[in-house]
Amino acid sequence: MPPVSTQASPPTGLSEAEAAARLAGEGPNELPSPDRRTLFGIVLEVMREPMLALLIGGGVVYLALGDFKEAVILLVFASLSIVITVVQESRTERVLEALRDLTSPRALVIRDGERRRIAGREVVRGDLMVLSEGDRVAADAVLLSADDIQADESLLTGESVPVRKIARDEADAALSHRPGGDDQPTVYSGSLVVRGSGLAEVIATGPRSEIGKIGQALGTMQTERPRLQTQTRKVVRVFGIIGGSFSLLVVVLYGTLRGGWLDAVLAGITVGMSMLPEEFPVVLTVFMAMGAWRISQARVLTRRAAAIESLGSATVLCTDKTGTLTENRMSVAELRLISGETFRPREADDLPDAFRDLLETGLLASAPDPFDPMDRALHRLAGDHLADGAGARSMVHSYGLRRDLLAMTQVWRDHDDPGDFIVAAKGAPEAIARMCGLDDAELRRLSQTIDAMAADGLRVLGVARATHPNDDWPETPLGFGFEFIGLVGLADPLRAAVPAAVADCRAAGIRVVMITGDYPATAQAIARQAGIDAETCVSGDEIARLDDAALAQRLQGATVFARIMPEQKLRIVDALKSSGEVVAMTGDGVNDAPSLKSAHIGIAMGGRGTDVAREASAIVLLDDDFASIVKAIRLGRRIYDNLVKAMGFIFAVHVPIAGLALLPLLFGLPILLGPIHIAFLEMIIDPVCSIVFEAETAEDDVMRRPPRDPEQPLFTPALIGWGLVQGLLVFALVAGVFVIGQLRAMPETELRAITFFALVLSFVCLIFVNRSFSTSILAALRRPNPMLAVVLAIVGCVLGLSLAWPWLRDLFKFGPLHWDDLGLTAAAALAVLILLELIKPLWRGRIGSAAPRRQA
Repeated sequence: MPPVSTQASPPTGLSEAEAAARLAGEGPNELPSPDRRTLFGIVLEVMREPMLALLIGGGVVYLALGDFKEAVILLVFASLSIVITVVQESRTERVLEALRDLTSPRALVIRDGERRRIAGREVVRGDLMVLSEGDRVAADAVLLSADDIQADESLLTGESVPVRKIARDEADAALSHRPGGDDQPTVYSGSLVVRGSGLAEVIATGPRSEIGKIGQALGTMQTERPRLQTQTRKVVRVFGIIGGSFSLLVVVLYGTLRGGWLDAVLAGITVGMSMLPEEFPVVLTVFMAMGAWRISQARVLTRRAAAIESLGSATVLCTDKTGTLTENRMSVAELRLISGETFRPREADDLPDAFRDLLETGLLASAPDPFDPMDRALHRLAGDHLADGAGARSMVHSYGLRRDLLAMTQVWRDHDDPGDFIVAAKGAPEAIARMCGLDDAELRRLSQTIDAMAADGLRVLGVARATHPNDDWPETPLGFGFEFIGLVGLADPLRAAVPAAVADCRAAGIRVVMITGDYPATAQAIARQAGIDAETCVSGDEIARLDDAALAQRLQGATVFARIMPEQKLRIVDALKSSGEVVAMTGDGVNDAPSLKSAHIGIAMGGRGTDVAREASAIVLLDDDFASIVKAIRLGRRIYDNLVKAMGFIFAVHVPIAGLALLPLLFGLPILLGPIHIAFLEMIIDPVCSIVFEAETAEDDVMRRPPRDPEQPLFTPALIGWGLVQGLLVFALVAGVFVIGQLRAMPETELRAITFFALVLSFVCLIFVNRSFSTSILAALRRPNPMLAVVLAIVGCVLGLSLAWPWLRDLFKFGPLHWDDLGLTAAAALAVLILLELIKPLWRGRIGSAAPRRQA
């Protein structure tokens, strides 16, 4: 249907010369390309990371010592870190490319008086766009004429219900022109025309459009640096300084007390290696990579592995309503007759005969080939319950929505009964009531019914029916003699798994906050259905009046936000972050992209979500299932728990290694550990930390404890203290074995072997001690961990070969050990296990994630 022009003569639009000049002056109708860093630049930036420098430095040290295997392992990890970072950087930068794709549909414009179809990027300010049902709007524009136009602006507002558009001359000049809301004269880039037609003059293109402003906000925002990476970097620097200082001290002591400065340098390198914590970055990298893989098994894609660390500490989950809590698909929730009888399709299978007339009339008042989601909902319900649909009828006349009469009226001819024409109308209940001429008492009863349905979160339409004897149509639908048939309640239904998922979040101490652009009554109804506290509702208008400090204060008790604009979503997320909360944000539309990127954990819907939302997020739900968020949080907490166990183990094992490297130097005893022994110990430590602890199952209380304090560091004093207690106990007992060996006058090779065996077996016992903080070793032993069995088998084989295989025994400089020697090493290791199990309850509740924040 051609647009109705308000001008006396046909519009001519811009000339091609004018359009070309504006295109050159203002740029194409697309977002500007970001300043891309080169591959070399990204690699250089990664190379400056201290953790990566330690990996490479460790590899170089091992190369210098001739241990090529360990060097290759470390350098492979270094290369892998570079590759992962480069891939992640390139993925992040694709967000603006996705926006450019969305903002460049093709457009039908009038130039030089002729209609021309051009690429969306060629649309310029001042162009006249011809809009028809089904068109994607190419640029922000003001309507010069509008014939029953409705537009789906969910891309910008997140709301699935279309909004009415009117011509500029009919609009209230005092109204603010922003996406969302009815009876505005502005259409926006990226929105979809679902009904009607019109002519619009372009007023903003590219970065100056509403969708362009979102793109610019994304381009200037910086993703928050992962906390664990920052904390680990600090610890690594401290270890590096301490290790370097001890290495220099060893060189000086050895050279001064024993002579032989070359041997002193080798001894210093050995001590430096014993204190070099290259496990920290390796473990962090492996845990994040394996964590991403494990989470993907729950249908959750991790785009930035660092977000895994925040999952377990999330304190607030901000969720959009449409498409996240709900299905983003309008459906008929209730049919209500004028008599008060109701039919709810989800609660009954068969449509009672009394409701057939209401449903049939609603169908006849809908577009035959609908774009409008409410029309589609009526068509779906009719398809389920009315076998013949519209029957043998054809539409012969229609009346569109008018600002003074918000109802759609359609006239049909029944070919089986060529008598009277059938007239069907649906629309705002007050408009339908006016068309039916209801009296005051009937209007009061109708108003009460509508209010009750609206309180349940329903959008209510009135339905009326009339007959007309001939094709002499009245000027307006008010000329028909309508009979009020009933009401249709439509809703965007809640996802079935949402209430249980919200309950799980509550049990885990996570506050669920709903942020929506919908009306307060609808928002509160959906919140109640989902199990979210809906006593108070904060509107966008109220937020606009609050400064940042007042907003942060208001957020402390609020859980439902309605009529929220995109930039207000970002303000809410930032205010929560400034209050010390760890914020997870879910969403699926372009309007959600800035808040998804700003949140500690941005969670996008993978199925219905836009490319922009997915690219801006850290995590994508592949199945759009809100319940998958709970699975991801459970896995995030498990990963963090296991990371704490691994880091505590690293602290513990480095204490006796460093002690046994320093002890002979301080007391003039034979040197026990050389570079090859340190390398072997690292080959035990690395897989234990990276594989065994990573594979540990979740603690029993993982989803019953509140989130850990977001300000709590990974390396808490309790964790460091626990690691030192373990390490000092192992050192004391292994040193005791060393002293017993000396008292027996064992040769140096046997003394080295018995001390080394005692140390390795003690490390094995530390694995069992650290498998669980919340339970005893007996409970931990019942938890399956196939990787532990594999690592223990490999360690046992290597230890056996180091005694039985002459080549390996000579490499380690080991002497033969007897059964009583092996019994002594086993007794020392068993003592470590028993003593630490007795001490563990004193530390339980203070280690790692067991230190909670306040209950949300």
